[in-house]
Amino acid sequence: MAGNSQRRNRRTSNKKGATVGSGGKRRRALEGKGPTPPAEMRKGHAKQRIANARARKTTGRPPQRRGGGKGTNELVVGRNPVVEALREGVPATMLYVQQFIDSDERVREALKLAGDRGGIHLMEAPRPELDRMTNGLNHQGLVLQVPAYEYAHPEDLSAAAFDDGEDPLIVALDGVTDPRNLGAVVRSVSAFGGHGVVVPERRAAGMTAGAWKTSAGTAARTPVARATNLTRALESYQKAGLTVIGLAADGEVELQDLEVLDGPVVIVVGSEGKGLSRLVGETCDVRVRIPMPGGAESLNAGVAAGVVLYEVSRRRR
Repeated sequence: MAGNSQRRNRRTSNKKGATVGSGGKRRRALEGKGPTPPAEMRKGHAKQRIANARARKTTGRPPQRRGGGKGTNELVVGRNPVVEALREGVPATMLYVQQFIDSDERVREALKLAGDRGGIHLMEAPRPELDRMTNGLNHQGLVLQVPAYEYAHPEDLSAAAFDDGEDPLIVALDGVTDPRNLGAVVRSVSAFGGHGVVVPERRAAGMTAGAWKTSAGTAARTPVARATNLTRALESYQKAGLTVIGLAADGEVELQDLEVLDGPVVIVVGSEGKGLSRLVGETCDVRVRIPMPGGAESLNAGVAAGVVLYEVSRRRR
C-alpha cells in the first residue's frame, strides 16, 4: 500500500547480515575446544572403564553403572534388620528415627553405628510419616535408606583382569532369584580371587540390602555387573578369549577332569531347581558336573559356585 515504506522500523530489504548485539558470537563458535582429553578421562571409553575398575579394587568404592538404567532406593525396616545391616556395612544414606521413640539397646546401637560410619544422615520423623514411607510395615521406629546399587558393565570385569596381567575368573548367574545366594556368590568370588559376578537385568536377584548382608562386606570390593542379555554377554566373553563353563547335573565332564580352569574362564551357575536355561546352556563351551557321592540331587548357587571357585584357585596356585 502506498506510503507503507515510510513506517518506522519497517524492514525494506531481504538482505541478511549480522544483527546488532551479536557480540561476535559467530566468531567464538569457530574457536577450538582445546586438546583431546586422554582416553582414561573420556566417558564410555574402554580405558576409562578399566581405570574405574582398578580404582574400585583399591578404594573399595561401589562400581559405576554403565547403561544399567536408574535404580531406586531401598528401605530396610525394623530394629533388628536395621542393626544387622549397619553391622555388615551395607551402604546407607539416611537413618530415619521415629519421634519420641522408646529407646532400647538396638536403637542405641543403630544410632552409634550410623554415627561412627559417617555419611549417614539422621532424620527424626513422626510415626505417620514412617508408616507412609513403609506402606504400613512394622518399622518399630527405625528405617534405613539404602541407595540403589551401581552395577558395572560385563566387559569391565574381563578388561580389568587382563589389564592387571591376570586371567579373568568371573561367575555368571542364570535365573538365580534369591539375593542371599547372590551375596554368597559375591563372597566366594572375593575369597578365591575372582574378578566379579554377572547377573541378568531381568528375572534375577539384584544387589539388595539382603545380598549386601550375605556378602559380609565383600560387595564393596567385588564388582557386580548387570547384563541386558546374558547369552550375548557370554558370547562377548568368548570372543575375548574366555572359556564359558556351565554347571549342570548332567554335564558331560566332571569337575576334576576339566583342563581349562587355569585359564581365563566364566563359570555359569543356574538356579537350584531349573538349572541353566536352554539358550545359556547351548552357549557354554562345556558343561561340567560336580560329583556328589553323598547322593544329593543338587547344590544351591552359592555352594556350587564356592566348590568350583576353590578348585580354580587350587589349580592356579
